[in-house]
Amino acid sequence: MSPTSRPEGEAAASASITERIQELGDWRGDTLAHVRKLIHDADPDIEEEWKWEKRTSPGTPVWSHDGGVCTGESYKQVVKLTFFRGASIKDPKKLFNSSLEGNTRRAIDLREGEKISEAAFKQLIRAAVTANSEALAQRAVKKK
Repeated sequence: MSPTSRPEGEAAASASITERIQELGDWRGDTLAHVRKLIHDADPDIEEEWKWEKRTSPGTPVWSHDGGVCTGESYKQVVKLTFFRGASIKDPKKLFNSSLEGNTRRAIDLREGEKISEAAFKQLIRAAVTANSEALAQRAVKKK
């Protein structure tokens, strides 16, 4: 959450994510619920946010810890998990399968029936949190 967020902001965001999962009501909702649980298992201190809601878009689930970790978007054919710092974190199990050409982000597209390596996914979440924490520490040093 941003420093200006109200405490009830995360509760509202969590409720919006739960609502999105229920609205999907198919494999995409099940997949989003599953990865949400894995994200919280990997980092119990992760915060949930609901961003980019506008007239043409219902909004996007975002998980953050010292900055954005990943988003969870649902499309007709895929659930897309986009990691904000994906290009800078190690992916030894090659989970990233989308947005591979970018300099910053990487994504995991999950299709109906596909399984994700839970251990490898949790490792990616932890690596993303570590990258955020290190970047935050570097910014703090530069300000001194």
